[in-house]
Amino acid sequence: MAFFIQGLSKKETFYLTKWMIETGRKIDLSDISGPKIDKHSTGGVGDKISIILVPIVASLGVKVPMIAGRALGHTGGTIDKLESIPGYKADLSIKKWKNIIKKTGCSIISQTDEIAPADKIFYSLRDATGTVESIPLITASIMSKKLAEGIEGLVLDVKTGKGAFMKKKKDAENLAEEMVWVGKKYGVKTIALLTDMNTPLGRYAGNSLEIYECIKFLEGEEIKDLKELTFTLGAYMLYLGKKVKGIDEGMVMMEKVWREGKGILKLKEMVKAHGGDIKIFENPEVLKEAPYYKYIKADKEGYVEEIDAYKIGLCARELGAGRFKKEDKILPLAGVVIYKKQGEKVKKGDIVLKIQTEDRKRLEKAYELAKESFKIGKKFKKRKLILGIIK
Repeated sequence: MAFFIQGLSKKETFYLTKWMIETGRKIDLSDISGPKIDKHSTGGVGDKISIILVPIVASLGVKVPMIAGRALGHTGGTIDKLESIPGYKADLSIKKWKNIIKKTGCSIISQTDEIAPADKIFYSLRDATGTVESIPLITASIMSKKLAEGIEGLVLDVKTGKGAFMKKKKDAENLAEEMVWVGKKYGVKTIALLTDMNTPLGRYAGNSLEIYECIKFLEGEEIKDLKELTFTLGAYMLYLGKKVKGIDEGMVMMEKVWREGKGILKLKEMVKAHGGDIKIFENPEVLKEAPYYKYIKADKEGYVEEIDAYKIGLCARELGAGRFKKEDKILPLAGVVIYKKQGEKVKKGDIVLKIQTEDRKRLEKAYELAKESFKIGKKFKKRKLILGIIK
């Protein structure tokens, strides 16, 4: 709470990060050949980017050792999403994690007791004490985990807007600059992208719902915002891994591998290595149907001016896709389906959103949140997804 109220200097943040790393051990990945580059997002709504980015980048010869988080506040968590795949084990030993990286080129696990254990305690305390939105605490939390991985390069996706922890662009810039500074001071090549989180990414917010969208995207379905962000982040990962000489070349390579379907094959390989049931790839539709649902319809004609990412995140959590406290159980099928994205035309009576859950009692409150989460008007502002780069 004192850190949250008073703030920390850059030097203090660096030492907090360093000491958090030293409460555990730094992983040695020197026995794994090839560049080891990771990516991290500061958290958003519908942000399933890691699950589509990691297999594509790994298909291009960059090893991706990723330690990811769970749902925090109104935002989703990569680990909760992956664990909605039956059998997927995210809680693995470092030895097993390294073996999977050697075999498949990538692995996404949850934080273990060996990696910055102080952060595991801080992480849950921040959520419970309302101190999540603190630049020094976010920096130390993210960077302690990432720098303990033994990676050579890190690409950060620092989000700003209604659905981000950093609502103001200036705060997001400060966070990005601090994390890049800490990463470089620790000897890891670090780049940050500032990206928009006023509206959710993709058309699905939930856990199994987002896995469904990941599969459809990797199978070749054009989802504009997911594609732009994934390919840009991936291009920077390839650049840091010295697989390309420039970002444009990286974008071309990402597109090529995606179109060839190598990403979906790599994701299957990783899921299988983690004990996940790869039958879901044959019939992903089972991931998107929940027993209880309601539709939210447009009350007038016009354009979708806004889909408020924060309210969609709160709605998804209310449905069971997130947690109010650490012990809460996630409902895998709970979440929100966005039928009409920002800028799309609607007629009166068109379905804009669908909310769904495995617990009927959760529908009513979530329905009220969902109704307030979008605006229909006569005009719309085009979304700019990538707002800046900090090196």
